[in-house]
Amino acid sequence: MRVFPEYDGPMARWPQVEAIPGIAQVLIELHLRYRLVLATNASESGAVLVSSALRRVGLEKYFHCVFTAKELGVRKPSPAFYHAVMRETGCGASEAVMVGDDYQNDITVAKQAGLWTVWYNPTAAPSPRSDRLHDAEIRTMSELPVTLGKFILHEMDGC
Repeated sequence: MRVFPEYDGPMARWPQVEAIPGIAQVLIELHLRYRLVLATNASESGAVLVSSALRRVGLEKYFHCVFTAKELGVRKPSPAFYHAVMRETGCGASEAVMVGDDYQNDITVAKQAGLWTVWYNPTAAPSPRSDRLHDAEIRTMSELPVTLGKFILHEMDGC
């Protein structure tokens, strides 16, 4: 989802919500092959409100489940956030991929928790670390299906 810094509170209540360009087509393709889980640091919104925001842009139906820091009781940058998601989904960390744009919270910490990582870097920013932690990098969401195909992941029967 596109973040509008001028809006406060839960995204579901913002006057405007937008999906990241190209994400709908990508989710259509990916949800047929993988269990898609949204895991967010949202602390004001629980899963119901996050799902509501996704519904406003037609994306809710592609996610098998939604987890928020509010319900998990732990926030990124703690690796415990990812451990909680793995526990709730019954998925092993080596079977999961975190796709995110926040290098510290989404990439560094997910890597510490043992997940594969894909850095969504639409601005082509230089890596904030001299030691590259991400397993792959994409500039557009349309690159994601091919990128995920390079990982050894179980399709629908796995995580």
